[in-house]
Amino acid sequence: MIYSNIETGIFLSRPNRFTAEISIDGIRRICHVKNTGRCRELLVPGAQVLVQFHPDAAVLGRKTEYSLIAVYKNGILINMDSQAPNQAAREWLSRYPDIQQIRQEVTWGNSRFDLAFMENGQTGYIEVKGVTLEADGIARFPDAPTLRGLKHIRELTHMAKEQMDVSIIFVIQMKGVSRFEPNMATQPEFGMALSEAAEAGVKILAFDCTVSHDAVSRTLSLHMDQPVPVSLP
Repeated sequence: MIYSNIETGIFLSRPNRFTAEISIDGIRRICHVKNTGRCRELLVPGAQVLVQFHPDAAVLGRKTEYSLIAVYKNGILINMDSQAPNQAAREWLSRYPDIQQIRQEVTWGNSRFDLAFMENGQTGYIEVKGVTLEADGIARFPDAPTLRGLKHIRELTHMAKEQMDVSIIFVIQMKGVSRFEPNMATQPEFGMALSEAAEAGVKILAFDCTVSHDAVSRTLSLHMDQPVPVSLP
């Protein structure tokens, strides 16, 4: 996926979950944060960020003209748009000729899953989780307790026991990680549920992403790239 109208700025502060103050060419701007997670290790004062300018903001009824898309951390560019992993995963699925009828936001049972598809006459279901938390080369999820995520894992575990084709894909929105693991310090229940899901037959996958900024064309791209080892408790 590709973003247009990308500008570079400096992060100043985050008054609430939805907005941030940034400086672009010395001018203070308010922008929409496309990630309601804590992101405390990313959004630190002075961090270089990439924002998308929306020239039609007034027509669309937007409150701000900018959206915060990515941030540099220790020289690594990290996409932090929480809506991007679903689209990146869909684009990744579409590379495979045997995968057909890719759909988004598909309901099964009491849950709605991010993607569904047909392969060899069988329906597959995928839950996608975007990952922006990294420390010492290890990517972790979640960065805050998630009851919704726990519910999805348990639903997928039940589906796997019914011999259904189900997967969880952790889309790590950066390069430079050595492995993925659940964040046991933040939510041990999530990690244990993930292990139980794997034992039941749920495919637990993780991929890193290429995140590239082209200052000349003012674009930013995000693409799922290489599989990353998954370490479960």
